[in-house]
Amino acid sequence: QVQLVESGGGLVQPGGSLRLSCAASGFTFRIYVMSWYRQAPGKERELVATITGAGGNTDYADSAKGRFTISRDNAKAMVYLQMNSLKSEDTAVYYCNADRGPLRYWGKGTLVTVSS
Repeated sequence: QVQLVESGGGLVQPGGSLRLSCAASGFTFRIYVMSWYRQAPGKERELVATITGAGGNTDYADSAKGRFTISRDNAKAMVYLQMNSLKSEDTAVYYCNADRGPLRYWGKGTLVTVSS
């Protein structure tokens, strides 16, 4: 059974940091491109960051560049999103995604709220 379980969300003040984690199971993790998406209230889900299977290539939305870092540990089947210098506009539910062509899996999300 495929599972993606996000954790690490919470309430943080503007300028603060959070590290999101996603635990994967039930599929061959190392061959999947892993991504973090987010969906803010009243908005469409958007791609935040992507990392290839071997971890050699990453890509970020413009809004995340310079502040967020995606990484993965294939031995542990984990993917992470380090978020620094958080802004109120980063408030959203963050979702972990596994992608390999026609196969796509989603987690249930973790809420990040950036507020003073």
